[in-house]
Amino acid sequence: MNTPTYFSRRSVLGLAGLGAGAALLGGCGDDGSGDSGDGGGSATIDWWHISNVDPMLTTWANLAKDFQTANSGVEIKITPLENEAFKAKLTTVTQAGTPPDIFHSWGGGVLKQQVEAGLVKELDLGDAAADINKNGLDIYKVDGKQYGVPFDLGMVGFWYNKELFEKAKIASPPATWGEFVTAVGKLKAAGVTPIALAGSESWTAHFYWAYLAIRIAGVDGLAAAAADGSFDQPDFVAAGARFKELIDLDPFQKGFLGAKYSATDGQSAIMGNGQAAIELMGQWAPTTEAAYSTTKKGIGDKLGFFPFPAVDGGKGSVEDAFGGGNGFALGKDAPPQATEFIKFLLTADSQRKGASSDSILPVTKGAEDALKDANLKSVHAAIAKAPKFQLYLDQAYPPAVGTQVNDSVAELVAKKATPEKVAQDIAKVAKNQ
Repeated sequence: MNTPTYFSRRSVLGLAGLGAGAALLGGCGDDGSGDSGDGGGSATIDWWHISNVDPMLTTWANLAKDFQTANSGVEIKITPLENEAFKAKLTTVTQAGTPPDIFHSWGGGVLKQQVEAGLVKELDLGDAAADINKNGLDIYKVDGKQYGVPFDLGMVGFWYNKELFEKAKIASPPATWGEFVTAVGKLKAAGVTPIALAGSESWTAHFYWAYLAIRIAGVDGLAAAAADGSFDQPDFVAAGARFKELIDLDPFQKGFLGAKYSATDGQSAIMGNGQAAIELMGQWAPTTEAAYSTTKKGIGDKLGFFPFPAVDGGKGSVEDAFGGGNGFALGKDAPPQATEFIKFLLTADSQRKGASSDSILPVTKGAEDALKDANLKSVHAAIAKAPKFQLYLDQAYPPAVGTQVNDSVAELVAKKATPEKVAQDIAKVAKNQ
C-alpha cells in the first residue's frame, strides 16, 4: 500500500466550495452526446486520477493500454494529478461546465452537489454491480441513482502496538468501550503513552465521536439526524460523553493539540516510532506510519488492528463500519465507452492488479485474494461483513455540517466544550441546511 490516495480522504474538504460554484451553472446538464451505443466505436476518454506515484500510477496506465488494445478506436488520455493540483484543476473545469469524462471522486456530499449542478451523469453498471461491494456503491448514489463507483473501500479502526500492549499486560484487544477505557488506564500505569493524536487537524478526532455515534445511535440514527438536523438528541450527547470519558484520562501524547498527522513529529511518526500504543485511523495507517518513522519501516509485525469496540446498550452493531474510499465519477458528456472502461477497471482481474501491491482494498468479489498484508486482509474482511457502512461525516454531510462536526469535536478534545454543546452546535448548523 503506497499511494497518496490513502490519505487523500481529507482533500474532499477542499472541494467543498466546488459545489457552491458549480451550482451556479444551473443549465449545464447532460446534452445526451454520450447516451447512445453500447460502448463500441471510436472515442477519446479524458481520465483524471490522483494516483500520481507508483505502483498505482503504472497500474492505471497499463490497464488503460489493455482496454485500448481490446477496443480499437478508443483512446484514453490520462492526467495524473497530485491531490491539491487535482482539486484546483477540477474546480476550474467544473465551474466552466466542462468536467473530464472520468475523474476521481470520494462520493458523499460533494458528489451530490455535482449531480444537482448537472455536472455528472448516471452510471449503469448492469450485471457488474452484483459483484461490487454494496456499501461502496451506496456512497456514490444520489437519490437512489448511481453517479459514481468505488475502486477501493477502507475503514477506520484501531491500529495498535502489540509489544506495548504486552508491556501493559493487556491480553487481547478490547471488545467494548469500557474495556478500551480500562486498557488506556493500564497503558498509562505502565508508563506508555496510550494514544497518538494529531490535535491540530480536527478530522482525526472526529473519528472518535463519529464511531461512538455509530455504536450508540446506529447508522440509521445518524441518517435520521442528517435528514432533520436532530444531532442534539440524547444519543449524540451520549457519544460526546463517552468520548469525554477518554479525554479526561489525558491519554494523548504531550503537545498533541499542536501535532499534525503527517509530520516527522506527528501522529503517524509517533506510532511508527513505537512511542504510543494506539491510533484510530484508516487503512492507510501502516504506510503513513512507516513513511514518517525514523527507519522508514514503522514497527513492522508489531502492528495490529482491531475494529472499534461495541458500546453497551447502543443501537449499532459492532460490525457496522465507518470509513470511505476512492472512486470515479463520469462527467456529464462522457461517451458510452467511458462506462465500459469503468466496468473494466472493476473486473476482478483489474482489481487484483491494484490489490497485489496492497495499494487498494478491492471492492470486487474475488479480488481480495491478491492482498498480501495481513492487517489489510483483516480490514477487508471486516468491511466485507459489515451490515451497514457510514461514510466519513465530513464527506457524507453538506460541507458546513461536516466542518462543524470537526470543529465541535476539536473543542471537546481541547476541553473547551461540553458534550451537550457539541451536539447543540452541530444540530444548529444541520437544521439550517
